[in-house]
Amino acid sequence: MNPLLSRLQAYPFERLATLKAGATPPAQLAHIALSIGEPKHAPPAFVLDTLRNSLAGLGSYPATAGLPELRATIGRWLERRFAFDAGDVKDSMVLPVNGTREALFAFAQAVVDPTATGAGERPLVVMPNPFYQIYEGAALLAGAEPHFLDTTAANGFLPDLEAVPARVWDRCQLLYLCSPGNPAGAIMSVDYLRRAIALAAKHDFVIAADECYSEIYPDEHAPPPSLLQAARAAGHAGFERCVIFHSLSKRSSLPGLRSGFVAGDPAVLAKFLLYRTYHGCAMAVPSQLASIAAWNDETHVIENRRLYREKFARVIPILAPHLDVRAPEGGFYLWPDVGGDDTRFTRELFAAKNVTLLPGSYLARDNRDAAGNIRNPGAGRVRISLVASVDECVEAAHRIADFVRGR
Repeated sequence: MNPLLSRLQAYPFERLATLKAGATPPAQLAHIALSIGEPKHAPPAFVLDTLRNSLAGLGSYPATAGLPELRATIGRWLERRFAFDAGDVKDSMVLPVNGTREALFAFAQAVVDPTATGAGERPLVVMPNPFYQIYEGAALLAGAEPHFLDTTAANGFLPDLEAVPARVWDRCQLLYLCSPGNPAGAIMSVDYLRRAIALAAKHDFVIAADECYSEIYPDEHAPPPSLLQAARAAGHAGFERCVIFHSLSKRSSLPGLRSGFVAGDPAVLAKFLLYRTYHGCAMAVPSQLASIAAWNDETHVIENRRLYREKFARVIPILAPHLDVRAPEGGFYLWPDVGGDDTRFTRELFAAKNVTLLPGSYLARDNRDAAGNIRNPGAGRVRISLVASVDECVEAAHRIADFVRGR
């Protein structure tokens, strides 16, 4: 077996199941799961109709590069969403993928050269901490070493790129960024992203920007920017070293469709397509046709955002008197400080109120802070995923408030 598999840690939800084992919540309270970032809004009916009417497409092997119609649709969406001129997004810049999770993992396998650094040192894959656990697993199985940049309230929950020593950037081959961030929801500005691009140019690494939460934001007139916008602003017309990852899971409440795309540097994507041709991960034609329908419509996405805004507006006033909680800049998570042991809080809340959250420490790794102390930047916080219905989220908020009052 691949010896690198032994370096993988238990996934957060495996740890959560172990944490909850043996706890018996009140039978009269229906369980409310706010732990997983799996949208529960009704998927768009027209997308499901397209999927059902396209099943004849299962009779042939799909191309790894996807249908030309899908790539063109995604290109036009990128041009509309990020204010590019018509024709700015070339066909060679877009590649359909089976959701961002699959693509974020596979990308590191294609990009990382474990022999490049020499001197017995592994290359580095730099990522935020806390983080989406796929980044770490992808780095380890690519033969690289994860390097964590803590994101805390002190730095606005954004990786402090300027504090990273040059020797780290010199070993870096891949930088994972996430905006809006998971779990805190912080948004990276164009200026911030331009600083990352300048570092990538200076030290010759690739940026993988996980933008899967980019369509969940509070102000219809202020959508989060993209790494590709920053690249264009920095004069990188070819989007050199920049690749973004998008998905229909959060945007369109279609997590089961497993549909997304990567876009950016054509030279990088050409190699990624070669890798994927052997990887065998082409998207089924019915899924591609359903995806075309979804990317072509914004009405359902606007309604999706309205529902999340309603949840934040109703849940935060219930929790705020009892927890240090505030609305995120983007995404659908709350990231409150619970004032103590996050794992104990999670287990005791489940046992008392039948509400499941995710301990913040499960989303992060122990790391050395600026003072030299080893700490987990997720410790003392929990992630509350507002993916359930509005009524369930409000009910869960009342239960959490009652639990905190009774501690």
